[in-house]
Amino acid sequence: MRIIGGSLKGLRLNPPKNLPVRPTTDLAKEALFNILQNQIEFEDIKVLDLFSGTGNISMEFASRGAAQVISVDRSIHCVNYLKDISRQHKLEQIKAYKEDVFKYLQMETEQYDLIFADPPYDLNKIPEISKIVFERNILAPDGLLIVEHQSMQNLNNHPTFVEQRKYGHSSFSFFRHPAE
Repeated sequence: MRIIGGSLKGLRLNPPKNLPVRPTTDLAKEALFNILQNQIEFEDIKVLDLFSGTGNISMEFASRGAAQVISVDRSIHCVNYLKDISRQHKLEQIKAYKEDVFKYLQMETEQYDLIFADPPYDLNKIPEISKIVFERNILAPDGLLIVEHQSMQNLNNHPTFVEQRKYGHSSFSFFRHPAE
């Protein structure tokens, strides 16, 4: 696992083997950030990374200049790893929280320019993520929600769904908040 762009490009991340994660592959992450590079300015955006795991995606956004990256995971070991690695690399814009993602979304009052969610693939509540994000108005106008999921799963029934990109067994579904 490595950072593929920005100020930390090339940094290898070596999280402990016992973390309860399924990290986004370097291939899928590279494809995702190639897509995003053409759609958004990374500098100064506010990012919410749900089910952040190792913090691989949070680190990538911070490396590319995001102003604020909020990372949420229910594993204290993942949260502590991300806090440690962020401290080591002086990424003060990353704030990691141990919390159940669905409880966190019910309490969140901030708006984000980009929300990335990488839930466990066997989680049956994956379709609820987009529903909650839009009902609670957590995504800023013209903001982007990206949900990583198994390619066989289809999330296109939400009215803000834009497209699904498949990378082997993994897919990214994109949802855009209409500009006001």
